[in-house]
Amino acid sequence: MARQNTLFKEAYNRYVAGLRPETALPTEPEIAAELGISRSTARAILMRLSDAGIIRWNKRQKIVLRQPSDADLFPEEETNSLHDIIERSFMLRILSDEAQPGMQINELELAREIGTGTSVVREFLIRFSRFGLIEKRPNSHWILKGFTREFALELADVREMFELHSAAEFGRLPPDHSDWANLAAIKRDHYELRDDFDRRYRDFSQLDERFHLLIHRASKNRFIADFYDAIAIVFHYHYQWNKAFARERNSRAIAEHLEYIDALQSRDPARIETACRRHLASARQTLLQSIPQNASEAAASDA
Repeated sequence: MARQNTLFKEAYNRYVAGLRPETALPTEPEIAAELGISRSTARAILMRLSDAGIIRWNKRQKIVLRQPSDADLFPEEETNSLHDIIERSFMLRILSDEAQPGMQINELELAREIGTGTSVVREFLIRFSRFGLIEKRPNSHWILKGFTREFALELADVREMFELHSAAEFGRLPPDHSDWANLAAIKRDHYELRDDFDRRYRDFSQLDERFHLLIHRASKNRFIADFYDAIAIVFHYHYQWNKAFARERNSRAIAEHLEYIDALQSRDPARIETACRRHLASARQTLLQSIPQNASEAAASDA
């Protein structure tokens, strides 16, 4: 419900921004298609516009009565982009205990769960499919695929190149940049998780995602930002598939993160690179250990 409410607020703000007095609004299906949302969400938007006196809704006729003001909008902190909402729902499904290679993903079910239209969900899945993580099947179905050791090594190589660059850029941010405050908040969250580790160690995955996404954003490189989607999915859901030693792994990662954060806050390029390389080496090892090996792969790795 909270996820659908967030989507409603984001879509409402988008739609309100384009309203002009004395114009007639289209039908609910047309509004839903325009915003990439479900008809029920489109109807909820119209109901709120009517309740706020922004439109007059008389059966099929919907007329804009006044220009919406900033006070009519939901606060920015209560909304997320539609892409972020779909990505979060998709990742939660991937991170579930039932997620295994070969699991089916249905566009209609995912769209219904989020409260959006199937077209935007399909676009999102198509974009991910180019990484080889999911494969299209007939009748709006997708298959979650496992991947080989070679694929994992290639992914880790690219991740290291991108993150080393992003970490260096982060260290060069101006002292008054808002991401320094964001980094300090993430550091506090690490300490809080560490202090309650026995009970909360499974919560590390989301904190890990927030931390690395913050670093990648500093690159201001559209290709790095786009590739991070694949990084987050692969590294996080493969960790979940292999839950062995999760407690020890997360404990070590928290310590590495805190060292990494201290290095970033020092703004010392050499220290940043050293901490980044150390953590990424551990992440590579963990990723490789999480991949189930068949007999031939195991023999090859032992050779």
